Amino acid sequence: MTTKTNTPAADVGDYMKVFACTAVMMQTVLSLVLTTGPSLNVQTGIGVVYNLVKYTAPAFIFGILFTTIRTNETSDLRNYGSYMSKQFSALFVPTFWWTLIYLICLPNVQQITKFHNITSFLWQFINGNAAPHLWYNTMMLQFIILMPFFWWLSRWTVKSTKRLYVVLAITIIGYFCWLLFYDHFVFYGSQMQNWYLLDRIFISFIIYGILGALAWKKHAQLENLLRKFWWLIAIVLVLSFVWTNAELSGFGHPVSLANAIYYKPSMTIYALAVIGLVAALAFMNIRQRSTILNPMHFLATYAYRAYLSNVFWLQLIWHVFGHSLGNVHPVWAIISCYIITWILSFVSAYLFHVGWFSIKNKIHG
Repeated sequence: MTTKTNTPAADVGDYMKVFACTAVMMQTVLSLVLTTGPSLNVQTGIGVVYNLVKYTAPAFIFGILFTTIRTNETSDLRNYGSYMSKQFSALFVPTFWWTLIYLICLPNVQQITKFHNITSFLWQFINGNAAPHLWYNTMMLQFIILMPFFWWLSRWTVKSTKRLYVVLAITIIGYFCWLLFYDHFVFYGSQMQNWYLLDRIFISFIIYGILGALAWKKHAQLENLLRKFWWLIAIVLVLSFVWTNAELSGFGHPVSLANAIYYKPSMTIYALAVIGLVAALAFMNIRQRSTILNPMHFLATYAYRAYLSNVFWLQLIWHVFGHSLGNVHPVWAIISCYIITWILSFVSAYLFHVGWFSIKNKIHG
């Protein structure tokens, strides 16, 4: 039995976006609480939880490609204009405004360096250093721009089983070669300071984009595989999670979350295992016509905009009570700041969206 994934309210991509957005907010909270200098046990716990939610960018890229290929099955360069027009209003416009807000209203959250003139302002604006999480936008928007390549590749690949296996083999082998290159030259390598921007070039996440595109093209076969072998994926997830924590603990204390990066085999395998289990859950819910499908699609619609705003709301919460609470009860600070940030991020994303459309309708009406 296969799933008609083109009909339900939510698809696998929606699940990826919601899981990724929900988890990434925890990463930001953990990073802030760690700055209060908690006990060694709490630091260790923060590292473990951080590794637990360190699958977000891969899941989001996988989800975007899955949904985009599904909803643009026959698109090519002739449809590129209309496609980019929709993406411009949905992704590029909110990215522009939130980046501007961070640079002007919260310049202290800039990464690597600070702007000091118009040129450096523009550089911070486009390179993802305007806030801790905006590196992801710089990387993700490249996939949006390059979508015609994925339209072509996904169609070409599934024309024969041989092509599918060749593309999968080249993708996996090529990506792990990239990880070796990154580990040797960038991660505590000779080019650590000079080549840090490699983490926001699409090639660093290409495996998740290609797999996301092919996952829709082969969704019936993928669902059957996940139904049979989800338990094996769960074992891989546990083992890779233990592996990532062993690597992080090897750096000792104080815990530095900069050592828990995406670009290593352990984290790649962990992220792929999480993606597999989330996909299995999505397929099961779709198969059972679960009542959770509508809420998941609703949240997925606003996930990206909620992601953009989460650092803004967390900074406000942190200054109101989070920092003082973190000095006394770091665990309660993590829980309370996270829950409030999640709520404010999604509520504001919805209200801003509705408000913007109301204004546009009045102007054009």
